[in-house]
Amino acid sequence: MSAGVAEALGAGGVLVAEAGTGTGKTLAYLVPALLAGGKTIVSTGTKALQDQLYRRDIPLVLQALSLPLKTSLLKGRANYVCRFHLERNLADGRFASAEEAATLHRIQRFAATSDSGDRAEATGIRETHPAWSHAVSTRENCLGGECAHFRDCFVMKARKQALEAELVVVNHHLFFADLWLRDEGVAELLPASHNVILDEAHQLADTAALFFGQSVSTGQVLDLARDARQAALVFARDTPVLAQAAEALDKAAKSLRMSVPELNLRLPAKLAQARAEFAGALAAAKAALTELDAGLKAQAERAEELADCHARSLELMRRLENWQGEDEAEWVRWVETAGRTLTLHATPLSVADIFGAQVMQDGRGWVLTSATLSVGGDFSHLLSRLGLAEARTLCVDSPFDYPNQGLIYLPTGLPAPNTREHTQAVVEAALPVLEASGGRAFMLFTSLRALDHAKAMLAAAFQARDLDFPILAQGDEPKPVLLERFQQSGRAVLLGSQSFWEGVDMPGEALSLVIIDKLPFAPPDDPVVAARIARINASGGNAFMDYQLPEAVISLKQGAGRLIRSEADRGVLMLCDPRLTGKSYGRKVLEALPPMRRTRRLEEVRSFFMAEVAA
Repeated sequence: MSAGVAEALGAGGVLVAEAGTGTGKTLAYLVPALLAGGKTIVSTGTKALQDQLYRRDIPLVLQALSLPLKTSLLKGRANYVCRFHLERNLADGRFASAEEAATLHRIQRFAATSDSGDRAEATGIRETHPAWSHAVSTRENCLGGECAHFRDCFVMKARKQALEAELVVVNHHLFFADLWLRDEGVAELLPASHNVILDEAHQLADTAALFFGQSVSTGQVLDLARDARQAALVFARDTPVLAQAAEALDKAAKSLRMSVPELNLRLPAKLAQARAEFAGALAAAKAALTELDAGLKAQAERAEELADCHARSLELMRRLENWQGEDEAEWVRWVETAGRTLTLHATPLSVADIFGAQVMQDGRGWVLTSATLSVGGDFSHLLSRLGLAEARTLCVDSPFDYPNQGLIYLPTGLPAPNTREHTQAVVEAALPVLEASGGRAFMLFTSLRALDHAKAMLAAAFQARDLDFPILAQGDEPKPVLLERFQQSGRAVLLGSQSFWEGVDMPGEALSLVIIDKLPFAPPDDPVVAARIARINASGGNAFMDYQLPEAVISLKQGAGRLIRSEADRGVLMLCDPRLTGKSYGRKVLEALPPMRRTRRLEEVRSFFMAEVAA
């Protein structure tokens, strides 16, 4: 793999490389990248992987190669404390609770002693704590060179270090934000580079769709209302109607969020607009925004902060107008709720033309890599989604001895996955396997509803059978805490949904069984998925075979990849979807998985674990 990466970086062009688990793909691309000279950007799928790469892998390679190169870690601005907004919001003193105010004071103490201002380094303060929203800036409300703290700005310091470094580590969200901003004519966030390496590349198409689309959220509106109110109280105290208009917008944004009370909902725009409460709340929010914009326009010359708020209100009005525009064949408009935020999205159905043009005409060396990019060695699905038909491909198999290290168990007699009885049947089939493995299991579900149902049934079954396996479930505690408790227990059963299917590295005896409830097909009623299916079928294609099945296979490979993480690991992969044996496409799915032995007999599973104990 290193030879392939070195060739791509030396000659330019695009290499798409699938590297099976255990290949050492991080080392395989870091060594040639660091030896190539020039500047390289490495982008990862998550901030956690970004930190791991920067703090563990890169120092190891630099030491091994004896290279005195400068490296830099660069994240989006929301990851860095903004001194201006922190001070202003502490002075304003309007918080949801006393605990939130106390946490903001702890953030202030962190910022006073930190070199980076990176929220990930704020020990004891949860990265997702609501208080952080009062301590960071956004692209819209950053004052730039007009800010009194510009010289000691954490974001500017991080960008300066990135400009001076030979290797810069970012994440996909920041990377695509830069591509989008350059398209919009805004100055580059990332420094010019000679080579680009995109790790966890199986996520790229969906991430790109979000950034090449447009969105407007109630969170952005609330931020504008807060900033406009504070600016009005400082710079336009003689015009009280301006602060009142900001207060009215704050209430309107909150009402808009509450007009769609469901949590974690994704709804097509037409269905959302058919709801009278949502349509009324959206109209009220637009009216309140229009009124605030008029007031800001009249006062904009009095202060930079007021002018900044006016520019933001114009942009939000433009996005709202666009979202309510006529449907376009290549776009889908939809509504999403998550926690206290409602977001209006306009998403392109395909990013192939946009992304492909950026990469194929770029002239730099590009490497896209992941453990899961192909379906049985066929890269056509990924290449078509990203517009990279002319890219070179490379498939490097895992060095693990899968036939001896692992076993795929396909239990018999399970009901269809779309029936009410399925989750109960999965738990009943899993119980004897969990007893044989002594816990030490991940149970991965395609929905939170199934996870919650299984959790309740497992608790009752463990009590009835006098099994002392701790049950850990996604959502009960932060992900890192759950994984640490799982590792320390040595007997735990961890129930996870989407966020546990990938990016989890648990080598060793703590994890010896992975149970997957069903094939991870994307929900066909998801607005974006439904629109893509309709588009493919309307153009004469077969959406199931060309889009839904390849996506499910790649996701399944990610989940299955949690099991064997080292040459010493042994384990069982239990797949509880009867379509794997009952549908014609099942064979294609199984052939895309690591080449473990397969069985449908529980006795063989028990023998596998007994052999592990004997060894």
